Amino acid sequence: MAVRVKIYSMPSCGYCSAARRLLATKGVEFEDIDIRQQPGLRQEMEQLSGGQTVPQIFINDSPVGGYDDIAALDVNGELDKVLAEQAGN
Repeated sequence: MAVRVKIYSMPSCGYCSAARRLLATKGVEFEDIDIRQQPGLRQEMEQLSGGQTVPQIFINDSPVGGYDDIAALDVNGELDKVLAEQAGN
């Protein structure tokens, strides 16, 4: 089973762009959800993640935080492990 990654984001957000680039370098396909497209998407993001800023990133429906969070996981070598573990579920 492939890992499912979602990013709640906005086009003009630098952290969102950085998160997209990081995931792309890992070869991860992701669903990019622009919260400006529909009024309820920001509320949905906040309810699911508890966060109010973009990006909010989910791996197999589990919130992992924003760009700083996945960047820290990557620096520690944990992002690849999380992606591999979630792909196996």
